[in-house]
Amino acid sequence: MNAWSPATLRRTGQALLVGSLLISSMAQAHPHGWIDMSVRVITNDDGAVTGLHQTWRMDPFYSLVVMEELQQVPGASLEQGLDQLGSEIRDNLTPQHYFTEVRVGDEPQTFGEVTEYTAMERDGRLTFMFILPLATPQPLSGQVLEYQVFDPTYYIEMVHEEEGDEPSPQALILNGEPECALSVLPADPDPELVMQAALLDTDEEGEPGLGRHFSETGRVDCR
Repeated sequence: MNAWSPATLRRTGQALLVGSLLISSMAQAHPHGWIDMSVRVITNDDGAVTGLHQTWRMDPFYSLVVMEELQQVPGASLEQGLDQLGSEIRDNLTPQHYFTEVRVGDEPQTFGEVTEYTAMERDGRLTFMFILPLATPQPLSGQVLEYQVFDPTYYIEMVHEEEGDEPSPQALILNGEPECALSVLPADPDPELVMQAALLDTDEEGEPGLGRHFSETGRVDCR
């Protein structure tokens, strides 16, 4: 089984290019798959944030392709295949900072090693869950924490779980103190960047950093 990556998506699922699988009309021209995500902000007893518990649900078609491939590996159970896949996802995401940027106030945060993670099948979707620890816990009281989770090349669109046309109340939750206002801010890309993404061919990735402009922002306001 090849490791999960944008390149693997191209090799294993050309039908991901079908527009009906994509989230929005704007996205139909470029992202070749999507991930529905939810984030739980973890704090310690002192009210300092220690990490983000992230759940990523891969789109249904890619999930189907991966599950079928795992079931065809001779001499290995599906559970063993998912364990191996989880390790490969983690290893591939490590040098890319787990597709995640976090700021507390104006300070960008660095991350520790991801040691808690799992890949599973849930309701027909390949799901990857992991805890992304901050290198140093950061006090939240009187601060604003913001994060973005995105594929830098915008090959995969990453959006918070939705309920109707709005982010689900479970898409961003805070575990512990202090009490804070939680919100998910929509992306507002420049029209020129929208055109740039739309002009990419079906086998092309965007320039590194393009995905940031199409990324939602999770905000935890503890002021």
